[in-house]
Amino acid sequence: MVRTVISLEAKEKLWLDRTARAEGVPMTELIRRAVRLLREQSRRERPNLDELLDATSGSFKLGDGLTYQRKVRREW
Repeated sequence: MVRTVISLEAKEKLWLDRTARAEGVPMTELIRRAVRLLREQSRRERPNLDELLDATSGSFKLGDGLTYQRKVRREW
């Protein structure tokens, strides 16, 4: 594990201390849980590239996409 130093407001530190004591776990474990939850939430909100490609596959209805792209670029 990597150690890091963070700064907290006094009320957040107090909440962490009380919650850690109530749950019988170290404060650092609560912070690790919070980081894991935030990462999971972030993944759910932003689908990965493969999911986006699957969701949009076949949505272009104007023929061959590459041909259309080249035509539009020639107009520039």
